[in-house]
Amino acid sequence: MDYEFRDKFAIVGLGVTKVGHMPDYSARTLQTEAARLAIEDAGLKAKDIDGAINSLADGSGGTPGMWTDAFPRVLGLPVKFYFNLARGGAVAALSLITATRFLEMGLANYVVVAYGSDDWSRMHKGKDQVLMPMRKKGVWGDCLGELTAASFHSQFASRHMFEYGTTSRQLGMVAVSERKWACLNPAAYLYGRPITIEDHQTSAVLVWPYHLLDYSLVSDGGTAFVITTAERAKGLRKPPVYIMGFGSGEQMRQLWWDKKNYTQLDVAPSKEAAFKMAGIELKDIDVAQFYDCFTAEVLFQLEDYGWCKKGEGGPFVEAGNIMPGGTIPVNTGGGLLCSHHHLDFTPMAEGVIQMRGEGGERQVKDAEICQVSGHGGEIIKPGMCSIHTTTILRR
Repeated sequence: MDYEFRDKFAIVGLGVTKVGHMPDYSARTLQTEAARLAIEDAGLKAKDIDGAINSLADGSGGTPGMWTDAFPRVLGLPVKFYFNLARGGAVAALSLITATRFLEMGLANYVVVAYGSDDWSRMHKGKDQVLMPMRKKGVWGDCLGELTAASFHSQFASRHMFEYGTTSRQLGMVAVSERKWACLNPAAYLYGRPITIEDHQTSAVLVWPYHLLDYSLVSDGGTAFVITTAERAKGLRKPPVYIMGFGSGEQMRQLWWDKKNYTQLDVAPSKEAAFKMAGIELKDIDVAQFYDCFTAEVLFQLEDYGWCKKGEGGPFVEAGNIMPGGTIPVNTGGGLLCSHHHLDFTPMAEGVIQMRGEGGERQVKDAEICQVSGHGGEIIKPGMCSIHTTTILRR
């Protein structure tokens, strides 16, 4: 295997705004502030940034493309290229990898990748501005009950319960475990608000089998990264976090009606490519940052990556393996479930924090290698099939 890509590029700047409920700020403002913070974090100036990527959740559904008043123009960045990139919860990973191609070709020296969200605020501005994509012609999901993301993800959870005997309490232990991590992270929206499994079980059932506490948060805020070559990363303000490997998988290559695909994500090709490129094995991973839009997705990834056998994710989590002090620290900042929902920018940012050793009370001791996942769409959703990405970071 040619390992030419490994360790050739690094994340040198991280910017995360305050997260949660900020109705007085637009998505553009939050994204711009995150980019400013990332550039400052890297010890760079606006004049140093010559490439920018606007990362979006959905480039065609209801999220505006935001070409005008783009964040590089607001900040006065002398960029040579700027464009939109959208792919749901895998957009951070895809944006980082896209940035490395421009760096490799010598078309940029420092690239800033930024995401901004006013999702919570838009949901609470009135019924005419709710957080729902514009309906597309030809979509057949409406007549089958398509209302929200939970309409699809809940089917995956219920199938896993049917196939393997997974229980609601085991799903709930994912939420309890991640809340323990969030309570060690002062920047998490649910910091200082621990929960018990009884709290999960008594929370409202919204789309069976999901209780309210099985859902990820809806968040305002912004996250951004600065990426450059390993050579330029030397001597900057913060220690570089190197990108060791990357992989992706698309479930559209499989038959959507095959029931086996309702209890797994397309981890296999993604993991194989990323681990091979990085030259590592599962045992080398010190900390994992999973895309956790719902609790069941964490179980699937624990199984599909190989931390436990297929169908044993529930007991594995119930035994305390992913919480502080467990065998594999998962979503150490609280994840999408308990910190904030910035697509896969959330796990990617926490991966950078852990690799820098900046986690404070939640820092995983001697952590050197981090696996970050991204996930977008579902195999049975008409509008977008499911993508899965794997990014390997190291100190």
